[in-house]
This record gives sequence, structure tokens and C-alpha cells, in this order.
Amino acid sequence: MEYNTTRRHLEMPEYGRNIQKMINYVVSIEDRQHRLRAAQVIVSIMAQMHPKVKETADYRQKLWDHLYIISDWRLDVDGPYPAPPKDVLVSKPSRIDYSSGSIRFKPYGKNIERIIEQAIALGDGPEKDALMKSIANHLKKSYLNWNRDSVNDELIFEHFRELTDNKMVLDDDFKLNETNDILAMNKKKKFPSKQRENNYPGGKNKKKYKQN
Repeated sequence: MEYNTTRRHLEMPEYGRNIQKMINYVVSIEDRQHRLRAAQVIVSIMAQMHPKVKETADYRQKLWDHLYIISDWRLDVDGPYPAPPKDVLVSKPSRIDYSSGSIRFKPYGKNIERIIEQAIALGDGPEKDALMKSIANHLKKSYLNWNRDSVNDELIFEHFRELTDNKMVLDDDFKLNETNDILAMNKKKKFPSKQRENNYPGGKNKKKYKQN
């Protein structure tokens, strides 16, 4: 009886021992064309074992990379892709540089500051007035996503003045959207499928459709 402790180490356990045995056999095939055809069959089997890998754009290259890795780079075939470098298993991805720019108000994010910069550069007119109002309402909406218990319009107006450095002035009679309306709209966007289900003739409101 064979025990796993006495067997050869599995290079990629997700494919199992049988795949590794098949690949080891393919490595031993002397005829080059026969060896390539056998490798192609194994790649097809590997794809069937992990169908989700097909969702990636370069899935076939990944399968061939796995084939070479499992063979411990001993497989010599004229495949569609070259063998990956041997240090692929130990190499680290490149460090991602994160933006060091500070955000004045985290509930609003950095993009709204960029939008405000573009809005300030616009010339005075109806387009700029409409954009200012949209920005102010967006600030309230974003703030409600962060904290629903302590929002008031005066606080939003104060943040608007700070973010725009007082370079954009809203009309004195301008009013922000009502809090209840914003929350209702957010809820509607969050659960659209449930509403369609309830209003569908076969849903909860099917009696209403029958009456009509």
C-alpha cells in the first residue's frame, strides 16, 4: 500500500495526483508529436476540472503554465505558449504605489474634489449653477451613506464652502433634497429586483393585476 508520505510531492494539489502521474508519463514519451498531443489532452482535462478558469481572458496560457509547473519544467513540447520562468512561484508582484494626497472630507472621497476643481474653472452661467446644485446634493447623499443620524443642511453647506474655497456660491433660496427622499431613492436602487418581483403578475401583487 502506498502512503502519501512516501509519494512524490504534489506540485499543484488542486489538480490531484492522477493529473501529475499523467504529466510524468507524457514527459517520458519519446516521440515529440505524440508528446505534444498527449499534453494537449491533459490541458483539456485540466480545464474540465476547473471550469471557472475559463472566465479569465488568458485561461489557456494559465493551464499550460500549470502543466509546465507540475512537470517541474521537465516537459519539452512545442506548445502554444512558452514555459513560465522557474522563479514564477517565488517572485513577488510589483509594489503598488498608493496616492499620498490627503482627502479633506473622507465621506465625499477624492473624486468630488476633482469635479469641484473642474466646476470652478467653468464660466458663470446656467450650466455652472446646475452643476453647483448637483454637487451640493451629492455631498448630502454621500454624507447620508456614511452617517444617517447627524446630518443637517447647514453642515453640508459649510462643507461645500470649504471644498470650493468659497469660489462657488449657491443661491440663498437654494434648498437641498429632502433626507427622506434621498434615503428612499437609495433603498430603491439597492433593492430593484425585489420591487420588480412584487409588481410582476406572478408576484405578491398578482391580485391587483387580475382585478385590472
